[in-house]
Amino acid sequence: MHRVSEIAQILKSVIQEEPQAADKLLPMVYGELKRVAASKLADQPPGPTLQTTALVREAYLRLIGEGQ
Repeated sequence: MHRVSEIAQILKSVIQEEPQAADKLLPMVYGELKRVAASKLADQPPGPTLQTTALVREAYLRLIGEGQ
């Protein structure tokens, strides 16, 4: 996993609306977001629910401030 300080610096760049900062972030956190999403969805009762990828996309958009 990438260093936390590296990810924190990119998040600061995203907040400051620096071009392409968000593009650098996704590859760094995607695997972990997908792992967490799969774990959370596994705990849900059977029935209609988001797929792992859709949940990761939603979380990522909120993380970079576009899903508010």
